[in-house]
Amino acid sequence: MSENARTSRLAALGNKISRFFRDIKNELKKVIWPTREQLVKSTISVLAICFLIGVVIWISDAILGKLVEWTLTR
Repeated sequence: MSENARTSRLAALGNKISRFFRDIKNELKKVIWPTREQLVKSTISVLAICFLIGVVIWISDAILGKLVEWTLTR
């Protein structure tokens, strides 16, 4: 491969990378960022749901564990 072709391929790659980061910057300008209040409310909601799901899984595990234990000891 000639030096000229290698240089043009590197230049094309550099242009693609540059365009990629410009596109990212432009897309981030379109984002509607949440206010602090919205962020706090959303975070609390997510944590509460995670806690509730954890409790449901814990209770289900305990019940199924007892059921299996009862079945195997009969």
